[in-house]
Amino acid sequence: MVDLFPAGFEERDGGGVLELAAYTESADAARRLDRLGPVRELEVVAGWEDEWRKFHRPVRVGPLWIGPSWEPPDADAVAIVVDPGRAFGTGAHATTRLCLELLLELEPTGVVDLGCGSGVLAVAAAKLGFAPVVALDTDEAAVEAARRNATANGADVDVRLSDVLADPLPAVESAVANIAREPAERAAERFSGSMVVASGYLENEQPSAEGWRVADRRLAEGWAADLLVRAPGRSRPVS
Repeated sequence: MVDLFPAGFEERDGGGVLELAAYTESADAARRLDRLGPVRELEVVAGWEDEWRKFHRPVRVGPLWIGPSWEPPDADAVAIVVDPGRAFGTGAHATTRLCLELLLELEPTGVVDLGCGSGVLAVAAAKLGFAPVVALDTDEAAVEAARRNATANGADVDVRLSDVLADPLPAVESAVANIAREPAERAAERFSGSMVVASGYLENEQPSAEGWRVADRRLAEGWAADLLVRAPGRSRPVS
């Protein structure tokens, strides 16, 4: 499905059967999908290009409201408007919510978002008083989306195209890495600050970054997020 529809496809619950749906102009797509199971071809209905909006719903994490521009924010919330475009990160995924929960527990400092996607965590950090806020990603689409979302929210975020596993990292005290366990561990080992909020992995995975210990852990929907703090007596790398 990824090879045939690199722009994306839908997963639908068909009453105990998983249904995958995608739009295409390819005449032989159905034939190539036969090996996966029964295939149905339907005419595309008007307005199909906006169907994805049904799946982008606002969420609430403490004082934070995260949602798309076409939804009205809660009157009592700190609103973060996020239109993801082609970058990961709407605020709805469990790992994003868990990272926000941990960020809310921290004293605001300088922070870097390692693998920022749409920039939702970086924008939230800026709204919560963290400064300076730097957002890094290797994907140009993510950098574009993060800059757009920072501007839309009036958030002071320095968004850069950068490889967090190879390029120098900013000299700030805190980091958030909602990517995956292994790259989060590797990025933490390169980071010179004192705290890392790590996520992007399942609850049965335990981060084990050299020089760091887990100080707090949050779980939701089978996913995990951990607050890593520098182990006593461990020297800081020079980024």
